[in-house]
Parts: sequence; C-alpha cells; structure tokens
Amino acid sequence: MGILAGIGVLLPFPFYYLLWTYPQSWVNLCGKGRDPSKVMALVSHFIKLIQFVSLFSVSSFSWPPPLYFWPLFAFGQFLNFRVYQLLGESGTYYGLRFGKNIPWVREFPFGFIKDPQYVGSIMSLVACLSWVPFQYILLWSLGYLFMIHIESTEDVTTRAKPLS
Repeated sequence: MGILAGIGVLLPFPFYYLLWTYPQSWVNLCGKGRDPSKVMALVSHFIKLIQFVSLFSVSSFSWPPPLYFWPLFAFGQFLNFRVYQLLGESGTYYGLRFGKNIPWVREFPFGFIKDPQYVGSIMSLVACLSWVPFQYILLWSLGYLFMIHIESTEDVTTRAKPLS
C-alpha cells in the first residue's frame, strides 16, 4: 500500500509539468469552444481526489490535533483561498500559459510571499504531520517545490495560441 500511496501523492505533478511545458498541446486537446483552464481545473480536481485518497490510506487520525495544527492549517488554507479569490479559475489554472490575459495582482499575499498557493499548501500538509507519516508529507511537499522551480521561469514564446 505504501508504494501505491506514494504514486498517488505524486500523481498530479507530471500532469502540471506537461501542461506548463506544453500548453499548446493542452489547448489543442481541449478543442474549440472549451476553456482549457476550466478543463484543467476539472481534471486537477479528479487527480487531487486520488491524491487525498492515497494520503488517507496511510493516515491514522486522532483527536484533538496538536496545537500547531490550527494556525498552520488555517493560514495555509487562507493563502490558497486568497490566491483563488484574486486570480480566479483562469489565473489559478495556468490561464496565462493558455493565452489568456490575467491582470497583474499586487495585493496580499502577492508581493509578500513567493508562490503563496504552494506555500499555503505546504503549510496545510505540515499541519497534518501528527496523522500522516512524514515521508508522504515530504514527497507531496517536494512535488510542490518542483512545481515552484518549474514555474519560476517562463518562455513566453511557448504560450498557447487560442484556437480560432
């Protein structure tokens, strides 16, 4: 079960890597009239479900959680919610890479925290250390660090052109 859980935890990252690296292929696959960010969101939610099921399969829950859980989890989720609130679905799900115009955001947490959506997710994962074995938290966090690295550089010439 441990190897399958590890695979499940890592499952989304090759998908995100391919979409970031080859956005035109995704736009072409989605076809005319379909929003590639919306389709990415739907696929991502399904993969995230598999990721959570994998994590729950190796978890052991107890109540109450340790005191560090509440601030880490709450602030991590706040960061994730705030990123989605400011950028919307297209901004959160690679809309810029798919040829959309996404307005530049300077409000908190942008400008204060680099990659706030990933920082928030890692904080929420670390909050769950009392329930989830360390190696799975580390593996998932390394996946986020990999995506931070991949997304830190962008070749604008590889952005997708909308299908007409």
